[in-house]
This record gives sequence, structure tokens and C-alpha cells, in this order.
Amino acid sequence: MSKWLCILILACATAAHAAPQGTNSDDMDRLLADKGLLTRLEDVSHKVADKAQTVAGRAGDLVVNAMGFLGVPYKRGGNSAETGFDCSGFVRAIYQQTVGLVLPRRADQQAASTQVIDKKELQPGDLVFFNTMRRTFSHVGIYVGDGKFIHSPRSGSEVRVEDMRQSYWQRRFDGARRVTPAAGTQVGQVDDIK
Repeated sequence: MSKWLCILILACATAAHAAPQGTNSDDMDRLLADKGLLTRLEDVSHKVADKAQTVAGRAGDLVVNAMGFLGVPYKRGGNSAETGFDCSGFVRAIYQQTVGLVLPRRADQQAASTQVIDKKELQPGDLVFFNTMRRTFSHVGIYVGDGKFIHSPRSGSEVRVEDMRQSYWQRRFDGARRVTPAAGTQVGQVDDIK
């Protein structure tokens, strides 16, 4: 999709540049329609809206899927139920399996690629970040609702649900983020990235 969006923007910019001075918006719409760009723009905007609804609409699925991994052991660098999960590997696996979106590998990268939201706006499926290693965004989990989140906490532990209102988590809370389609790569596009 990003290739199409780039092509569309370039085509629109070229068409706008080629348009004579004093061209009104009706003339520009006609020019874009003649070039078939208006239809492409509408198609791209519908696809982006559909993907955004997919991520938001699958929040319940995300939480249910994540709960299916309760008890899977922690493993540093782990990203599967067979080998175990670390925190970001767990989040990445859940989003990939449930929504088909491949998030970045590390917690800080996941924080950087997602939309900042206020803690009061948290909804199931959103990401919550903590400073557990004396650096920001060193730990991540998936918000499940009612002040709780699911995560793969540390060596010797396993995937579990915890209450963010406990003093340990309150003191270390770094922020909340919402995953949007722009946060990762659709599973079908992964092969295109080298």
C-alpha cells in the first residue's frame, strides 16, 4: 500500500505542477479524474480506513488470543510459544497472528512506531510501556481492560496478567500507545522487505 500511496502522491504533485496557473478546483478534479487518479485516491483512502477499522475492531480478538498464551515461559529474544517469549516478542507475535500486522522487534521501536494516547484513553489491545531497566520503553504489554495488562515479564516467569495500578507498575509507567496500520507491515508485505 505504501508504494501506491507514494505513486499517487507523486502523480498528484506532477498533475498539480502541470496544471496551468489559475486552474480552479473543478478543473483540477477533472484533470485528476481524466488521469484516473481520483479513483486511485479513493481506493487508497478506503483501504487505509478499512485497515484502521481492522486493528480497532480486532481488539477483542487480540486480548482473547493473548490470553491463550498464559503460562508460556519467558525467554530473552523469544518470539514464539514453542521457544518462549520476551515482552516485545510476545506483543509482536500476538499482533501478527491476530491482525496480520508485523510490529518492530524491540519495545522501544514499538513505542516509536505507534500512536501516543493518554492513559485515560486506553482500550483493550492498546500497548502499555514501562521503564523496567532504567531506560524508557524497556518493557511492553497489551492492555486487556480494567487497569490490567498481559505481558511476558522476565526470566524465570511466564506470560501473565498484572494490574497496572500496583505501585511497581505505576512508578515505571512510560506511556500508552495505539497500534495503527502504519505501525507495522502487513504480513503479505513482509517478503517485500529486505
